Amino acid sequence: MKILVIGATGYAGSRVCAALSREGHAVLGLTRDTASRAARALDLAEVTPVAGDFAKPDTWRGHLDGADAVVHLLMDMGDPYGGDQRLFAELTTAQERYGRRCHLVYTTGISSYGRTGSSLMDENTPGNPDSPISFRFRLEQELAATGLPHTIVRPGFLYGGAATTSMTGQWFAAAEAGKPVFYGDTGKRWSWVHVEDLADAYVRILDNPAAVNGETFVIADEQRLRALDVQTAAVRAAGHAGEIALAPVEDGGMMQTAADQDELVTSAKVRRVLGWRPSHASITDAIDLHYRAWKAAQPNG
Repeated sequence: MKILVIGATGYAGSRVCAALSREGHAVLGLTRDTASRAARALDLAEVTPVAGDFAKPDTWRGHLDGADAVVHLLMDMGDPYGGDQRLFAELTTAQERYGRRCHLVYTTGISSYGRTGSSLMDENTPGNPDSPISFRFRLEQELAATGLPHTIVRPGFLYGGAATTSMTGQWFAAAEAGKPVFYGDTGKRWSWVHVEDLADAYVRILDNPAAVNGETFVIADEQRLRALDVQTAAVRAAGHAGEIALAPVEDGGMMQTAADQDELVTSAKVRRVLGWRPSHASITDAIDLHYRAWKAAQPNG
């Protein structure tokens, strides 16, 4: 298939691009700068970088011509709600213009649930409208209402590899600076998934997208780890032997606030429907390896 990936040079997007390319798909990676280091890495993965700024649809709508699927892995922090609404509109128009149906794999995340009161969430757990990023579930509903062919992916907390936007990357950097801070509830537990295991889920979805049209999949491993315990392991791997400071969650910004509760999920559905299994059982199994991978990805690493 011909697949356009939005967010192709990002942390998860780059790994998803590479995985889809290995499966023989013709992958186009949207990037603002096709000469950048990140774009050259796409070339190395046999992905074709194509120019476009997601915030400006006129710069990328032409790439929808002939596309069989679009994978959306970007949250435009400048306009996260309107940006995705424009994506839905562009795909609807393209479907009418080119006379072909293009399957959208749309990515949100488990922090969109907010405080649900559920000890273990799945695809059917209602989100809390008071969550700072509850709008992502509203966008899922708007996507379903468009009638576009689509599949929704809700990943757990990502780790592994470059960890560019992973919480672990932030923890490693803070440890090296000697100033690790934990924000909010010290007892909260999160579900995690290795970035390569997440990429495998996209490969499985796009192996036969028509079979999972309209479906939603939560993607995470089965560990039930306290976030503070994971951060402690991360800062120790980075060589910090001192204390981790505790701070109010508001000091950490919107994303920390959105994740200030238990976020434990089950991936029973994707295991059953797509045969997905994480090859990395737990983030703490090889935290030293994850630190070295993050370190190697740094400009001076």
